[in-house]
Amino acid sequence: MPPRRKTTTTWITDSPTAVTIPTTADPVRDCALCPRLHDFIALWREREPDWHNAPVPTWLAPEGPQSVRLLIVGLAPGLRGANRTGRPFTGDFAGDLLYATLKKYGFAEGEFEARPDDSLRLKATAITNAVRCVPPENKPTAAEINTCRSFLTATIERFENLEAIVTLGKIAHDSTVRALKGRVAAHPFKHNVATEIDGLSITSSYHCSRYNTNTGVLTPEMFEQVFTSVRRRIDG
Repeated sequence: MPPRRKTTTTWITDSPTAVTIPTTADPVRDCALCPRLHDFIALWREREPDWHNAPVPTWLAPEGPQSVRLLIVGLAPGLRGANRTGRPFTGDFAGDLLYATLKKYGFAEGEFEARPDDSLRLKATAITNAVRCVPPENKPTAAEINTCRSFLTATIERFENLEAIVTLGKIAHDSTVRALKGRVAAHPFKHNVATEIDGLSITSSYHCSRYNTNTGVLTPEMFEQVFTSVRRRIDG
């Protein structure tokens, strides 16, 4: 893996506390690198001024970056989920399944109440998105995914003790592979299949969205199998 940068800025950790991270790991609040997403957020700031309505930063265990052994990469913030609350997978259905599963496998503790000030805490884990700003209709463009990858790369580089990554959906998986300088053709997306790049284990999963669970693309049992595999790899 490339050398990890050690410049500083602020990450969300154990709300409302914070720790330091690279300046390139999270976009600034008014990031305008993707004009369409910037304009979409501006529209929602007018409609819902009390919402987060900004790039959603990575959330991690309160012990800080050095404690992180597992990174979960999603697609993008949901409009009424993380875009509203400011915490990944918080406020929509996907978080219900994700955080219940993380708790079951020892990657989180406390109570998930779908708000950023609940008692939920991550354990040796961080959660981020391939695209940090909410996209219209939950569909980022290829250019937006590519632009936002610099933040994903910096995030991965920050976690010096990282051992495993779980990618939720093909877009998150492919962007993660590219962030690690891998070839997507050599590391294709397949549910609950692990690959390795530079010593990092990457396990892909169908996204834990309501649509996927309602249609049977992903069942809770299938999702748990992913974390069973990851728990075994981390525990060695």
